[in-house]
Amino acid sequence: MMTNRIHPTIFNSPLETGVRSLVILVAAHPAAFDLERLVEMDYLIVHSGDVNGPESLHPALPMRAGELLVRRGLIEKGLLLMISRRLIQRIPTENGFNYVAGESAAPFLASLTSIYSQQLKDRAQWVVKQYMDITTSEIRRITHSLFENWSSQFQTIDRPGGH
Repeated sequence: MMTNRIHPTIFNSPLETGVRSLVILVAAHPAAFDLERLVEMDYLIVHSGDVNGPESLHPALPMRAGELLVRRGLIEKGLLLMISRRLIQRIPTENGFNYVAGESAAPFLASLTSIYSQQLKDRAQWVVKQYMDITTSEIRRITHSLFENWSSQFQTIDRPGGH
């Protein structure tokens, strides 16, 4: 039986994560971000409802706390894909690399007209507006505090005598 459901791995393919990073970088242009900042902002884009932002783009699954563990590698692959298409530029710094939107990034994003693409662009504008002047470590504290709250909600309470 065929369903209209999209396979969940599409949402975390290098193409999807690369486009999300590209949307963030275009919204923040001319600012450049390192990988750690892009990882945190990527989470905030798809789960904006978790931080009192617009409705989240992706479902609020209870085990999404594990997403940050795998997100870094996926975003790195997405950035490499976007770099190979000259949509993102990698800039060497003293601490590694920063990433910035290339000159063809905005025209490319303008060609994406689906409802999801527009919602993604809107969330990127919101994330950049809300978090541009906050340090990456502060953003990380925000996202990690969400995970601590969720994990405590799903842990069983150990009581003497098994009750």
